[in-house]
Amino acid sequence: MGGDVTYSFAKKKSYTCKQIDDIVLFAEKSGLLQVIEDKSIKNLVDYAIGVEVGLDTNARKNRSGVAMEKLTEVYVKAICDKHNFKYLAQATAVKIGQEFGKTITTDKADRHFDFAIDTGEMLYLMEVNYYGGGGSKLKSVAGEFSNLFNLVKNKNTGFIWVTDGKGWLTAKRPLFETFNATDYVMNIKMIEQGLLEEIVMKGL
Repeated sequence: MGGDVTYSFAKKKSYTCKQIDDIVLFAEKSGLLQVIEDKSIKNLVDYAIGVEVGLDTNARKNRSGVAMEKLTEVYVKAICDKHNFKYLAQATAVKIGQEFGKTITTDKADRHFDFAIDTGEMLYLMEVNYYGGGGSKLKSVAGEFSNLFNLVKNKNTGFIWVTDGKGWLTAKRPLFETFNATDYVMNIKMIEQGLLEEIVMKGL
């Protein structure tokens, strides 16, 4: 079949033969017909609703994470502009070496820190996350950042984890453990109150 096909998922009272052929083609190419044929799912309506909810959840999760990073960057930029510091977004070890002339140790070669702030004397590596939902993942995330702190922290390099979201209400223990095991775990409210600025300004 030549040319691209544009699909509209709006409900219609009737369909032309061409539209029906396009729908069948979509179902075939997407693997939906195979799923129905194999009887892998018992209720097609429930399956479709589940896909819709899942997509919406992922979309919200991605939007929340991006919004959290952008909000944090507003504060990071303002602090750096005020005190004549430099910062990088999505900073790798290579970028940090090129831009700041500093070497860092990471847990993996492709590690991207959400932000890196260079004050001249100190380098602060930052990870930013938002968790709207709970689950076992939060425990592993907390453990990951505890380990990352121990790896990158030295007299000239600090690690700051900015995290927020009601997901932590169901995972207070791992968050508390990470809070005790690292130097700085903070949320947006704490940044608003000046904690991040105080840390980087005083070289804490």
